[in-house]
Amino acid sequence: MTWLRTLLGCTAATACLLTAASAEEVDPASIVAAQLAAGGNQPGVRASGAKGICLTGTFSPASGATALSKAPHFQKTVPVTARFSMGGSNAKISDKTKPVTRGFAMRMNDPSGDMVFVVISAPVFGTRTPGQLLEALRVRAPGPDGKPDADKIKAFTTQYPETTRQAAWLNARPVPASYAGVDYWAVHAYTLTNAKGEATVAKLKFVSAEKAGLSDDELKAKPDSFYADELKERLAKGPARFDLVAILAEPGDPTADPTATWPEESRKTETLGTLAITGIEPDATCDARTFDPVAELPEGVAGPADDPMFAIRSPAYAVSVSRRTN
Repeated sequence: MTWLRTLLGCTAATACLLTAASAEEVDPASIVAAQLAAGGNQPGVRASGAKGICLTGTFSPASGATALSKAPHFQKTVPVTARFSMGGSNAKISDKTKPVTRGFAMRMNDPSGDMVFVVISAPVFGTRTPGQLLEALRVRAPGPDGKPDADKIKAFTTQYPETTRQAAWLNARPVPASYAGVDYWAVHAYTLTNAKGEATVAKLKFVSAEKAGLSDDELKAKPDSFYADELKERLAKGPARFDLVAILAEPGDPTADPTATWPEESRKTETLGTLAITGIEPDATCDARTFDPVAELPEGVAGPADDPMFAIRSPAYAVSVSRRTN
């Protein structure tokens, strides 16, 4: 099967070393089907990030970025196509929903090839393995009454307590006032390699220049879809900026479990550059191709070799784009 060959082989950039057993854990098409079912099987939507807005901007590297990575995107300013979104496949989800990640996908363009990151507004992913993700989606699928079975969810989270970390983190914080007013994490561990061949393991974080959350009263006063209008007003005044920061690993930091956090407050960091979102693009610009964070990485940036949740992204995204465009 094509998806299995992709999952086992990955790419030279990601250097994935999955075993056959881990690759066969779950069919990516099953994950996509479960994602779409969880959102009500709406036609022509993304399996995740169905509700969103397409953007344009630039990425300007910091002076010290090349000390960590030889990627050409860290050597000069490059154009960016990006997309903010609400998590999940429900294109009608309210922007006021609290325990849902806001997503941020971006493609940094260079003639030598693109660099893609897909990041979320929480430092952890919701599940540790593809099989766990599939089970999580299925137990949360709405029943005949339109609601998921609370007992099934409780049994699942009791068996896999790590799957509660993301929701707990989101529920402990206010709903973002803007797509541009919250930080975004690439929850996987990356390896950055410079021109000397020196490798550094790091987690990547896009740090907002203007963080803002909504109080309960402010949230009640908002309509269900306010992010797009807020962003248009914001960008009319100037770019929305994010610093791309590398959080450097220390011995013992987990690289195979995206539900596990690193203690950021005690880790060294390096700023790799600044992302400036400057305008709104037609949806067709972002719909023309998928944002694949596995296949679209340049030399000098590699995804984790031991994280099956990273490797499953590429074949799952391919299934999703095929389903929504055919």
